[in-house]
Formats: sequence, C-alpha cells, structure tokens
Amino acid sequence: MAGPWSMVKQSTLMHLCFAISYFTSGLIINTVQCVLYFGLKPFNKRLYRKIGYYLCYSFYSQLVFLADWWSGSTLYVYISDEDLKHCGKEHVLLLMNHTYEVDWLVGWMFCEKVGVLGNCKAYAKKVIQYISTVGWAWKFAEFVFLERSFDKDKEIIGRQIKEIMDYPDPVWLLLNAEGTRFTEKKHEASIKFARDRGMVELKHHLIPRTKGFTASLPELRNRGVILDIQLAINKDSPIKPTIFNILNGKPIEAHMHVRRITYDQVPEDETQAAEWLQELFRQKDIMQESFHKHGDFFTGSNVIRKVPVKLQPRLQTLINMVAWNVLTVVPMTYYLLQLLISGEFMYFSIGASILTAFYGLMVKAIGMSKISKASSYGSEKKNGHSLHNGSSTNETTKTK
Repeated sequence: MAGPWSMVKQSTLMHLCFAISYFTSGLIINTVQCVLYFGLKPFNKRLYRKIGYYLCYSFYSQLVFLADWWSGSTLYVYISDEDLKHCGKEHVLLLMNHTYEVDWLVGWMFCEKVGVLGNCKAYAKKVIQYISTVGWAWKFAEFVFLERSFDKDKEIIGRQIKEIMDYPDPVWLLLNAEGTRFTEKKHEASIKFARDRGMVELKHHLIPRTKGFTASLPELRNRGVILDIQLAINKDSPIKPTIFNILNGKPIEAHMHVRRITYDQVPEDETQAAEWLQELFRQKDIMQESFHKHGDFFTGSNVIRKVPVKLQPRLQTLINMVAWNVLTVVPMTYYLLQLLISGEFMYFSIGASILTAFYGLMVKAIGMSKISKASSYGSEKKNGHSLHNGSSTNETTKTK
C-alpha cells in the first residue's frame, strides 16, 4: 500500500498545481521572449540570447525538477574524465538513441547538471512552433524547424545552424537520427528496409536517416564536437520509464554512456559521412545489446569500461520550481477562494474552468509523449520525398 507521501504525489490536486505553474509560467516566459524578440534581438542579438538562456532554463528546469526531486530518479553517466572536462564548454551535436518516452527528459537531466539546459536545442517538426508555451519557447529560442521536404530543409538547416553556432555560450543541438521513437512496429519496418538494401539489421535501433546529418556537417565542422549518447534502462524494472510515472513520483534509473567525437573523425565526403553514421549506430546497437544481456555497456561490446558517475540534483531546479509555484499557484488559489467566499460564483466558475483547462492540457501533453503517439517510420512519403532518408532527422513531439 502506498504511503501518505506517495498518495500526495499521485493526487490530482498536486498534478493540477504542476499544470498551473508550468503553463502559466510558460505563457509569462513566452510573453517576455516575444517582447525581447522584436524589441531587443534586432539591436543586440548577443544580449537577447544571453537573456534567452535564463528564460528557457526557468521553463525547462521545472520538468527536470519532476525527475530529480519529485520522483527521485537516478542517472548514471559513463564518461571519461577528459570528456567530462569539456562538457558545458563547447558547442555540441548530440547523437542519441530515441528509445524511451522519457529519453529527452533524461537528456535534460544531464544537460542541467553540466550547465547547458537553457541552450538545449533540437531539430523539430515545423508544426511544433505553433504549440502554445513549449512551441513558442522553441521558436524564440531558434530551434531548427523542418518541413520534411529535403529541398527546403537543406537550406533551413544550413542557415539555422549558422545562427546557432554564433551563440555566445555553448549550445547543445539534439539530432535524433532514427527520426522517430523506437517501437516494435517501426522496428519491423526498419528491418525490412535494411534487408531490401542489403544493410546490417539493428536489433535495438531503427536504421538512422542520414541526410539531415550530412546536410548539417558543413556548418558544424570546426565549431564544436559530437557527443555520442547511448541511453539504456533496465527492461525488467518494475517502474516503466514514462512521464506519467515520473509525475506520480515513481523513480526511474537510467544509464547513459557518453563519448566525445571530434569532427576530424567524420569523413568529409557526404557518402562516407552517411556510412560513418550507419556504423556508429551499429556500434550503439552492440552496446545496447550488451546492457540488456549483461547489465552494462561494456562486457559484450569491447568498449573501454568506465566507472559510472551518479549525478546529483542541483538546488537551482528546486528553487526555480518553488518560486514559480509561489508566483502562480498561491495567488490563483487566493483569488479563487476570495471569489468563492464573496459569492461571485460565475467568476469563480470561470477561474476554475481555466485551471481545469490547464490540467487537461497537461494530460494531453503527456498523452502526446507516449510511444504510441510517435510518428511513423520508413516508407511513408511527404512532399515527394521518402521520410527515411529525407531531411527530417528528428521527431520531437514530446511534451517539454
């Protein structure tokens, strides 16, 4: 039977408080971003981006709080001391497996602890920029929005990455090269794709899409490094890695292998660079198989063994969450009670309906993050281009 504190964490009332804080703070941050976008960016782009870092951090870190403090989730990072020294000090292209409903959140946990959470960016579908709070925040933060038409996206990628690489502080740009989150159905399509083309089949990944990666390289070279990230969670864990479980205060344990790669290790030739990415995912597949078979990334992969680092939660996320709750939940609750006591039932009903809508938005957002809601893989076409090797390199419809 769940204890009192567990019951509190699973209560609708607490979830409503999170929803109020998250969406209200999101709208406030969006408003400030909008004012700065039109009033400051044209005159001082550097200052705009400096301020933007803290605005995005304040927004994103509320979700990191849920993972770190609310659920007590644990992240073990396997990284060499030398590579760790560079984290947070240079521009990075992240190549990460797209396996779990929470992989983006685990990635944010790592980014927060090395000081780059506010400058995390990703390749995302263009439609996301129109979604309130998160989409607007990403738009003002200069994410790379793609249309899934390679002819258009190649130009967008080059232009937008050039902008991102001009940031005064380190930027971490996420590329989910598999294009969509792993599911059994999409894995079957991936295997068929590999067999039809005589490629090596992957057991734990989808065959990566390469065009977005190769189109990005010209603007990325000599401007940072690649971080190869392999995320694994024990399949036999009694607590499944879902956003809903984290919201309910249930801890997950994640293991992340991180390897720094310089661009001189990636071939200049586009075809060879595409094959380099394919080979990287074959290595990642071996590491994932080793983890699920032996409990670590190393036993069955010939990868040099590393001692895991258990990253501890930082007070900044806790303070930020408390501050936003004081600024949003407390006054809203006070005014609703005042309306109720004074007999203003119509205004009370309107206010209560708005708060209920926030809760509904949260439930819908969590639903969008479910694996079953991820985009399709492989043979579908859009704008005349195969989505497998088209420009879209990322599906980021997760709620953030």
